Amino acid sequence: MRQLLNTLYVTSEDVYLSLKNDNVIVQQGDNTLGRIPLRSLESIISFSYKGASPALMGKCSELGVGLSFFSPRGWYYCSILGEKNRNVLLRREQFRFADDESEALPFARSFIIGKIYNCRWVLERTKRDHALRVNSERIATQSEKLRQSLANVRNCTSIDELRGVEGLAAKDYFFTFDDLILRDKDDFFFQQRSRRPPLDRANALLSFVYSLLTSDCIAALQGVGLDPYVGFLHTDRPGRASLALDLVEEFRPAIADRFVLTLINTGVIKPSQFEVRENGGVFLSEGGRKTVLAAWQKRKQETITHPFFDEKIPWGLVPHVQALLLNRAIRGDLDAYPPFMWK
Repeated sequence: MRQLLNTLYVTSEDVYLSLKNDNVIVQQGDNTLGRIPLRSLESIISFSYKGASPALMGKCSELGVGLSFFSPRGWYYCSILGEKNRNVLLRREQFRFADDESEALPFARSFIIGKIYNCRWVLERTKRDHALRVNSERIATQSEKLRQSLANVRNCTSIDELRGVEGLAAKDYFFTFDDLILRDKDDFFFQQRSRRPPLDRANALLSFVYSLLTSDCIAALQGVGLDPYVGFLHTDRPGRASLALDLVEEFRPAIADRFVLTLINTGVIKPSQFEVRENGGVFLSEGGRKTVLAAWQKRKQETITHPFFDEKIPWGLVPHVQALLLNRAIRGDLDAYPPFMWK
């Protein structure tokens, strides 16, 4: 149970929420874990399978307090929307920004600043922690290129120009990604990013974990009332969750890439847990997917000090907190969207 920006996060899966004297009662079995005045909250996000009482749901609707339900694994279920809920106005503002490049550009720039900063920090941290096992000179060269890309992002005057800078930065980052793989190099190696299909085990892992991360971002955006399919950086296409993909950008290096490297470098994932198809595509086997999913859920429970709040939260809440900050920035409560910058 945690409060951030007047939002109550309920992360225990066996907690039940009820209402008493206009207070939210957080109940775990016979124990009362918390009692929070409902009028002090703007929203409640619950990852518990036990749910909430009809009385609480009705009061949230009456007071305009957002109440969103997720599975313990982070799948979005539904939200309680009342007459005072501001989701319609929020989404109208989101759509207006998405249709106006001058309004969309600052958001898109923040996403890419977060991505490139985190890419550079992944390289710098590897160089620091494994100096005797990696090509430090090559990593340092690519890190310097990313530093220059950050300066270029800040000078971009259009989204197309921003996409160009991001594409070059991604190439610079992945140029040395193979150096970050420290074991089983005959089976786990990286030459270049391949997607449809992934052509080696490292790419297969990256693609699978990126899909998990995108799902988490879709759920987080839905939970704060934003439309995950209308983005600022990625163009609209039928079925494409453009805003979720925008949000994913800043998380790829710090959350997904580091997780994949940990799976490989600690031997959690085995070469035998992959299948090679006739077209050359490499995919996780059923057993491999189970291994990755179990490790993913465990990783999401580990804590990090959030750079904006300077407060410890589980990794799994990072997309939800950033979605909330994006909500605030679109509404005008924040001067700009602060990207997630891993330290």
